[in-house]
Amino acid sequence: MKKIIFIAILMVASITSAQIEIKGVVKDSIGNPLEMANVIALDTVAKKIASYGFTDANGNFKLDVNRNTVYNIKISYIGFKEISDFIKTASSNVNKNYTMLEDNMLDGIEIVSKMPVTVKGDTIIYNADSFKNGSERKLKDVLEKLPGVEINDAGQIEVEGKAVEKIMVDGKEFFSGDSKLATENIPSNAVDKIQVLRNYSNVSQLSGVQNNQDRVAINIKLKEGKKNFWFGDITAGAGNAPDTGLYLFQPKLFYYSPKYTINVIGDVNNLGDVVLSRRDLRSFGGNFQSQSPSNGTNISIGEAGIGFLTANANNANRIETKLSALNFSYSPNKKLDLSGFLIWSSNSNGQRNINTIDYINPNTPDDVVDNTTDQTSNTGLFRFTTVYKKDFNNQLNYNLSGRFTNEFRVDNINSRVLSDITETENATPYTINQDFSYFYTASEKSIFALEVKHLLQDEDPFYIASLENDPNNNNELDRNDRDGFDDAAASLGLDRSNLFYNLEQDRRVKTNQLDAKLDYYYILNSKSNLNFVGGTILSNQNFNSRFFQILDNGTQLNPTPTINGITDPQTTNDTEYNFADFYAGVRYRLKAGIFTFTPGFTVHSYNSKNTQYGTEFFQDNFVRFLPEFQAIAQFKRSESLRFSYRQQVNFTDVNQIARGIVANDYDSFFAGNASLLNASSHNVSLNYSSFNLFNGTNAFARINYNKTIDQVNRNTIFQPNSVVSTSTTLNSPLDNENFTAFANFGKRFRKIQTSLGGNFSYNKTYQFLNSLENTNESISRGINTRIGTNFTKAPNISLRYSVSFQDQSNSSRATDIKSVIHRPSIDFDAYIWDSVTLTSDYSFSEVRQNGNSTNNFSVWNAKLAYRKDRDAKWEYELVGNNLLATGSQASVNQGIISFSINERFILPRFVSFRVRYSL
Repeated sequence: MKKIIFIAILMVASITSAQIEIKGVVKDSIGNPLEMANVIALDTVAKKIASYGFTDANGNFKLDVNRNTVYNIKISYIGFKEISDFIKTASSNVNKNYTMLEDNMLDGIEIVSKMPVTVKGDTIIYNADSFKNGSERKLKDVLEKLPGVEINDAGQIEVEGKAVEKIMVDGKEFFSGDSKLATENIPSNAVDKIQVLRNYSNVSQLSGVQNNQDRVAINIKLKEGKKNFWFGDITAGAGNAPDTGLYLFQPKLFYYSPKYTINVIGDVNNLGDVVLSRRDLRSFGGNFQSQSPSNGTNISIGEAGIGFLTANANNANRIETKLSALNFSYSPNKKLDLSGFLIWSSNSNGQRNINTIDYINPNTPDDVVDNTTDQTSNTGLFRFTTVYKKDFNNQLNYNLSGRFTNEFRVDNINSRVLSDITETENATPYTINQDFSYFYTASEKSIFALEVKHLLQDEDPFYIASLENDPNNNNELDRNDRDGFDDAAASLGLDRSNLFYNLEQDRRVKTNQLDAKLDYYYILNSKSNLNFVGGTILSNQNFNSRFFQILDNGTQLNPTPTINGITDPQTTNDTEYNFADFYAGVRYRLKAGIFTFTPGFTVHSYNSKNTQYGTEFFQDNFVRFLPEFQAIAQFKRSESLRFSYRQQVNFTDVNQIARGIVANDYDSFFAGNASLLNASSHNVSLNYSSFNLFNGTNAFARINYNKTIDQVNRNTIFQPNSVVSTSTTLNSPLDNENFTAFANFGKRFRKIQTSLGGNFSYNKTYQFLNSLENTNESISRGINTRIGTNFTKAPNISLRYSVSFQDQSNSSRATDIKSVIHRPSIDFDAYIWDSVTLTSDYSFSEVRQNGNSTNNFSVWNAKLAYRKDRDAKWEYELVGNNLLATGSQASVNQGIISFSINERFILPRFVSFRVRYSL
């Protein structure tokens, strides 16, 4: 590996020493500098682009070229005649200025289209082939090489620090715009152009009256040979692992034409390749983004899903995945677009975690928990979308989506305090979302936007826990001689004479919610407009549950709890929670020079009511004035600073107010508080972004401060000398605070891309432990760096290093806890002899606590692939995962009630052989 790094450094040094610069200024006929003009240097012998660049705000440009070579300098800018000039370089830099003349014929567009990067207004266009070296197979591999584009740890695309909300292919949404499914499946050889759409709005009528600086979308333009033909690939593989045989089958087929599209994705494997995790599926395709800003109300939706663990190659020791996905679109005419998808996914996995827990409460014994989990989730998803554009003044959208799931989980647990436990959970939840919107331009000054959303959700988890018990030591004078669960069993009202505590919990949570609003935009002039809004949120949530014990003889016992801190504890719930918000507001948007100001407010009439057991009623009615303000400074077309302030009201969900006892886990029992009040928050944020193609830099930074009043927190009471706790909700008497800051700077030096980033967060919360006020403060900060090459005809290497520091202080703990995590990594890829692809990635991680190393691990993956040439149909791959046979890795978790180090056992060494056929 050291030799590879040394060779890469020598190659870069030799290229740098052989190059000079052509510099100058581009202006129009009256002397004004032209920003973002395209400037290219064509090698007259090789007949290809040797260098390219853009002018900055002052019209400056520079090109890196070779000595003693003749170049054709071409300069293009929409609305001006193209400039073509021949320059012969010598051994020194060249300085030359240019003046462009106006021309409405738009000359030079063909030349512009061949440039690696072009800018047209708010759209950045990348020529994909300019960033490929032949080792790419997926869209993800190309995106990672584009300046200003990142793939985060969750697999989502970010541009200039902003998450991409939609992926389109030739203007058609790809699986409702899900970026992760697109990056992992669209073949790289089908991609011609990648268009980054900044200030994105999918309703053209609203683009001129809203601030969309935080919205980004990507459109993938296919190569001409991929249109009106089926394309894609089919991959099959097999291999060997220590305890099992390996298999993989992944067909990915695509068809695009102007009238209709079809995308088919299949996946069956046990190699740990998880395209869509359970977490991805629960948020996939059902969240319809509003086209107007939030109006200040946040209401939580009651959920009761089972404790399903997310599984991937870095935290599971067994993964089996099955996926079938169909996406379609159909445009019978220019006014109507129909689209949708059907997805079925089955994820089955096994996990083992050893958790070393240090409880903050000094009277609670520390614990070591060894947990082995087997879980399966079967999910069906569907979505149907209709977009009808009668004309520019009328657009109607309708969306219908649903998710149906059958999932179950079994845990075998050994706790140093509670001995052996078995847990079983299963659920069959479903969710149906509907969204209707209509946008109407009544005149040049008036625009109406109607949006209506409806949610129907039903969750029904059933939980069983079985704990060992010795009925003969229940009343020992020394509590240490009792079973760890005995005192908790007494307070829960359980029968302690059985050999096992068999506990069961049945729950049902139903939600029916309607969200409707009407926006009216009145355009005062070219610089300002008014936005009047009125709407309502109507929500109904029902919560029913029953907690009971199954005795050794098979009969049921309904316990009678006596738990400190919980008034009149019950073991059943019959709760209905109704919420209504009627609101109206106004916003004023004004452009003044480089600034855009948007002050506004909404006035809300709130009514919340919950009914417990049909006889207990709690109601709260009030009116609230919520101000908001946003200011944008657009220094340049590619540089801006955004400030926003927002006041919001946060309402909890039915789970937090249902006052009957619920078994969240074998060691955690919970009862809600029917008299909870709403919380309110103040949020201030400042965002800066700059994307400078002139000098190859991109920078973005974000600062956010949030203060929450009457935050819903908990009072957690531990049984003496036990890890079993009961908790209830309450409104915090003190304000919770959170401050976060994030920054990243990237710089391109010819074929070298570098980046440096940092983050900082401070969080202060107030909880109650054993009914005593508890203050918890945590500070996290980190630094991440990257340097990598981007050669098109040479091996590439990428070096990364990150370090994170986590400090936690708690009023119940005498000393602070300090943790440090170091993560260096190296990626290598090479395309050799136009036929062999070699890729490799190695990562190392070390966890240190209070200056001592507690865990370190390393993971190495590699792939060797062969195809006859770039256009070959067949490709053969030898893939090795976890070649060092690393058994486990650790993570640090700093919580409100405990600090823990979790050791996760991962997939063993996998070696597989794969064959891919490209259509």
